Amino acid sequence: MLQLSHSLRSKDLVPKEDAYEVCRQITAEYSKTFYLGTLLMTPAKRRAIWAIYVWCRRTDELVDGPQAALTTTETLDRWEKQLHSIFQGHPVEDTDVALVDTLKQFPLDIQPFVDMIDGQRMDLDKDRYHTFEELELYCYRVAGTVGLMSTTVMGVDSEQTTAPWRRYGAVPNPTQEAVALGIANQLTNILRDVGEDACRGRIYLPLDDLALFDYTEADLLNGVIDDRWRALMQFEIQRARKFYQEAETGISQLSPDARWPVWAAQVLYSKILDVIEQNDYDVFNRRAFVPTLQKLTCLPGTLVRSRIL
Repeated sequence: MLQLSHSLRSKDLVPKEDAYEVCRQITAEYSKTFYLGTLLMTPAKRRAIWAIYVWCRRTDELVDGPQAALTTTETLDRWEKQLHSIFQGHPVEDTDVALVDTLKQFPLDIQPFVDMIDGQRMDLDKDRYHTFEELELYCYRVAGTVGLMSTTVMGVDSEQTTAPWRRYGAVPNPTQEAVALGIANQLTNILRDVGEDACRGRIYLPLDDLALFDYTEADLLNGVIDDRWRALMQFEIQRARKFYQEAETGISQLSPDARWPVWAAQVLYSKILDVIEQNDYDVFNRRAFVPTLQKLTCLPGTLVRSRIL
């Protein structure tokens, strides 16, 4: 459970190796599919990704965690102040120690972290999104930002930088594709969690989309599954898949040692959409998940993709 410090005075914190281990355990417990992908990375990169994941999870818990009812704008202001302390090399909590060490190894920009906090501010103020443009901004802030953070750790292919067909040694910059993958993942989360969010009075599906299929807020809050709902979900799933497709073009620009885990994470997460379809779009009574055996059987194919695409 997240305990947010009211003071930025550091207590006696754990050594960095212990901090990374805590981050590993949290990642393994709360994001099994994502964790499996990180195990395919080099040790330095996987530890950095664990540190980033834990900071992102703690940020998300401020609005969606056990103490979310106590979160205010002032809470998020304090959290942002703590973020600036971390970027200045001064950890406040134990898990911050791992992120501070990560910042020493990788040139992470603070802006995506600030943008993610702004996404949590949106959750404080909004429980409906009228247009997809509104939802896309939210998805960028809470998930597209993760793509930006992660790409910095993954790195780009240095051989492509020096290739003769690249003029003046231009460095590949898969920024847009990284954001697209984050948005695709968040849209997948939204589609999977429609029922859970409805129980909290939240509707993330754009109201314009509901109207397009003559499906009402009341229908959604009551868990109505009919042809209107199925058509709406097919529409939303297709949109998510377009973002996954856009993200694919950037994976080949990543460092070779990062391509397999990113391909694996993308394929495994997108399969949640397949499960939603197999469940006849019932996201009110059944939680879509990909069985572990199916995840493992996907890994050889993603390895081939990472080598030839």
